[in-house]
Amino acid sequence: MALRFIGIDPDTGQQGSPTIWVDEEKAELVVQGWKADSELEIRCAETVVLGHAPGIPEHEAVIRIPARMVSMLREACDVAEQL
Repeated sequence: MALRFIGIDPDTGQQGSPTIWVDEEKAELVVQGWKADSELEIRCAETVVLGHAPGIPEHEAVIRIPARMVSMLREACDVAEQL
């Protein structure tokens, strides 16, 4: 897997930082973030979205990343679209 590093949350120091990469082989975003607490997971799982099965599958996770990383997400999206 060829990962291209895009950015890391500049405000988290050495305490486990939300990070964004692009998997260049699959043209996918790879995101490390803070684990959602159970309240947020329940809210996400219970949200009704047309065409979306309810719940969170075992192979998926809800994570949080700070809004200050939006520019990094945009950059990662641009990179992935060009692959």
